[in-house]
Amino acid sequence: MDSNTPFSIKFWADDDKPREKLVLKGKEALSDAELLAIIIGSGSRNESAVALSKRILAHVNNNLTALGKLNLKQLTTFKGIGEAKAISIIAATELGRRRRAEEAPNLVKIISSKIVFDIMQPIIGELPHEEFWVIFLNNSNQVLHKSQLSKGGITGTVVDTRLVLKMALEYNAVSLILVHNHPSGKLKASDSDIEVTQKIKLAARQLDMNLLDHVIITEKGYLSFVDEQIF
Repeated sequence: MDSNTPFSIKFWADDDKPREKLVLKGKEALSDAELLAIIIGSGSRNESAVALSKRILAHVNNNLTALGKLNLKQLTTFKGIGEAKAISIIAATELGRRRRAEEAPNLVKIISSKIVFDIMQPIIGELPHEEFWVIFLNNSNQVLHKSQLSKGGITGTVVDTRLVLKMALEYNAVSLILVHNHPSGKLKASDSDIEVTQKIKLAARQLDMNLLDHVIITEKGYLSFVDEQIF
């Protein structure tokens, strides 16, 4: 296509050019498609970057979380998206995920299971595999530290109770909260989940520490052992 035809971006009004629109009106004025168009940089001979972005977003029902789950191979199936553009999209969505994870303040006070969900969902809620984490709290129920203990599954052999308590002592923790995710989306505690919880609860009690809760996280919801009176 001739770059001097009206289809060329150089003929668009500034309001229709994503970069110029961001400068003139601010980032909040841009649609998701326009922001994605800035990331991928350009479209093809027959499709603008904005139109290409709209097509990609339509494929994931305009859900940015679903966009972030697309891998390199899936992204490059879109006509107009090569490896370089796909990598740019993956990098941008990963930065967004990490930003959400950092927004939870380190010394937030845990006063409900919902706060545990708000802290941990950005970290493990969208993972394709299980991870087991422990949140260590001071005597005011403020978060001292949170640490991943294992990946891949929750069983008595994978979760090392001694390591949990060793870390608790290192951080001078008074109480603990266990957290793990269910990639399946099912909010139901398994027998292994309950067994591990009871084991750590009893061991912590020997060191005058309290296990306050065990929270199972999914992409959109959570289950609290305390709220459900599981232990």
